[in-house]
Amino acid sequence: MKKTYKFKGETFMCGFVGYVNQTDIPEDTIEKMADRIRHRGPDDEAYFADEGTAMGFRRLSIIDLEHGKQPMYNSNETKVLTFNGEIYNYREIREELKKLGYEFRTDVDSEVLIHGYDAWGPKLLDKLRGMYAFVIYDRKTKEVFGARDHFGIKPMYYYDDGQSFLWASEIKAFLDHPKFVKEFNEKLLPIHLSFEFIPSKETMFKNVYKLLPGHYFIHKDGETEIHQYYKFNYDHIDKNQTIEEDAKKIRGIVDESVEAHMVADVEVGSFLSSGVDSSYVLNEAAKLKPIKSFSLGFEHSKYSELDWSSRFAKKIGQENTRITMDGNDYFDILPTIMYYMDEPLSNPSAMQLYYLSKGTRKQVKVALSGEGADEFFGGYNTYLEARPFETYQKYVPAGLRKAFSKMVIDLPRFHGQRFLVRGSQPLSERYYRVNYVFNYHDRDKILKNKDLNVDSGAYTQHIFDDVKGKDEMTQMQYFDINTWLPFDILHKADRMSMCNSLEVRTPLVDKKVAEFAATMPINTRIKGDETKVSLRAAAAAELPQDVAKKEKLGFPSPIASWIKEDKFRKRIEEAFTSDVAKKFFDTDALLEILQEHINGKSSMQKIFTIYTFILWYQVYFPEDTTADTLSKVKITK
Repeated sequence: MKKTYKFKGETFMCGFVGYVNQTDIPEDTIEKMADRIRHRGPDDEAYFADEGTAMGFRRLSIIDLEHGKQPMYNSNETKVLTFNGEIYNYREIREELKKLGYEFRTDVDSEVLIHGYDAWGPKLLDKLRGMYAFVIYDRKTKEVFGARDHFGIKPMYYYDDGQSFLWASEIKAFLDHPKFVKEFNEKLLPIHLSFEFIPSKETMFKNVYKLLPGHYFIHKDGETEIHQYYKFNYDHIDKNQTIEEDAKKIRGIVDESVEAHMVADVEVGSFLSSGVDSSYVLNEAAKLKPIKSFSLGFEHSKYSELDWSSRFAKKIGQENTRITMDGNDYFDILPTIMYYMDEPLSNPSAMQLYYLSKGTRKQVKVALSGEGADEFFGGYNTYLEARPFETYQKYVPAGLRKAFSKMVIDLPRFHGQRFLVRGSQPLSERYYRVNYVFNYHDRDKILKNKDLNVDSGAYTQHIFDDVKGKDEMTQMQYFDINTWLPFDILHKADRMSMCNSLEVRTPLVDKKVAEFAATMPINTRIKGDETKVSLRAAAAAELPQDVAKKEKLGFPSPIASWIKEDKFRKRIEEAFTSDVAKKFFDTDALLEILQEHINGKSSMQKIFTIYTFILWYQVYFPEDTTADTLSKVKITK
């Protein structure tokens, strides 16, 4: 039996790779896999190898900088751990383990995981609070155990084709394993075109799977079992709660969560937009210690939030760094973004997040962010449409609603037409996230292989079934917490920060925050046309009124205008007539969508989804294209 160690004390978040029961594999394979995700942990690298099994680790040092080397072993070296993330309650769990007789050599959270699994097995997961993905290999039983946090803040992928079993923090690490067979999962193309991501364990690579949030796997003797250990639910809504009561509770919970997320042996910063979520997080963090904030915008643009951000930071006495970008920055970095994303993701804000992370990393290793508030507390404007549709469906019989829909669907566009058409549909088909970019009819127009087109609503019907009988707003939030949050919001936050070796922490995506949010009745989430009303009330007690009440902007950019500029339009036209476009799409239909946008009909999201997919395919399947997109990828080292 052999185990190997290799450490490099370079001054450059963590990532891991591994495979089990693989013979005839070159010895440097595990190092190549780990080096592929070096951006996740440039401070250290280390490896374990034992009879056809290997594990690799890249570390960004945050806590106990001199210790915490991974892979890490239990006391008798029968189990080996690699871990990505932070356990915020690790000190409490450590005290519990000490009472059981476990001795600790470090002050790192990873040691709690290896001893905790030794003590409790998978039941350890019930005790954890944090963001994490980790793998433990049992050298005696040859069993591999892997787990992912409650909401999918940290990533975990595995490749299982029945012959080989590999795992990694990012899919791209599999490219360096000789047994990995890279194949495009074409059947999922219409699903991607609908949602802009794949809302399931499947990925755009055949036999590559996400370990879903709140799940763990056990792989042994060639078989993989998947188990769910956590499921967010709305089973305990308290209809007696008031906005005032909920706001008071939120203040206490957010205070406590921000403090827990501030634990680090390096300086912690915070992202800051003009919105209530990041402002609230920054404000609470600033009560604990001075904290630098970082904001991104566009100079001389109506889309820029920089003036708002700077004024707020100054008002609370904290330093703010302004980071800017322009259209050239945006379009030039797109191939690199698609490389780091692993799968195509067409959220336009990803590019801003990349440059924000890049600028932030120049000063700090860790940054707080406000993701999760909209999903848990009811912040999206689309939630406001729940009541009008519920009223319509209550007073107008289903047969009449269906008749209205058929009557108006092919008429020239008029005000209220879309409402009448959607009013005949169940929420599982009507909710705008289901056909977020292209609906069935749209996909049928652009797909070259019409047989690929499927009902995207059926793909996610089971999620709505979980909350059948709940009010429509609650169903929407549940859907977003289980799809939009992990597969879009948190995915891009992880990739765009980690490719810049920056750890982003999300105090509002937290088990304790979620436990309380799940008890809130609809009337403390929205009121009239105001979203996340209780969170805003909590923030209003701490922040200036103009910040607490500010309308949600998301992460705005001038991309719709940039597309109309000749130099950027020509890039898109080139992609829309490329060999990849011809392989999968009706190129005339693509150019028609582009021209519609130029003529004033907003089709930005459709254009951007197709464009980024083509770039992604050119990056990951260069052998199938004549484009030189791969050479434009700027790998972070």
